[in-house]
Amino acid sequence: MKVAITEWHAVATWNWDISQTHRDELCGICRVPFDGTCPNCKYPGDSCPLILGQGCTHNFHLHCILKWLEQETSKGLCPMCRQTFTAKVINGVGSAKELEELQKLVDGHRASRDQVGEEEFEAFEE
Repeated sequence: MKVAITEWHAVATWNWDISQTHRDELCGICRVPFDGTCPNCKYPGDSCPLILGQGCTHNFHLHCILKWLEQETSKGLCPMCRQTFTAKVINGVGSAKELEELQKLVDGHRASRDQVGEEEFEAFEE
């Protein structure tokens, strides 16, 4: 008996590979699951990458944290815990231009804090 396949529809699923220490399943800013898209993106995946916080361990869509850090009132702090935000660099995640913009914003806020004085900000204890 021979079988002829006349039509075939493939279905696949994916999810971000986040370690157990970074267990958030929702973006801390837009509250959309990481398997979905941030409000700025049309499709999930590489065009809407995750940014992991280094130290505070909160996770965000790249576009959400960029929008947050562009605000002067953010002062370069994590929107969840208000600790100084530093992104954990992961190779292959995000475009070089977007990651450069993120680092520029973080460095700009750091320079502002240095001018004002660190006593106005809480230090993150590890």
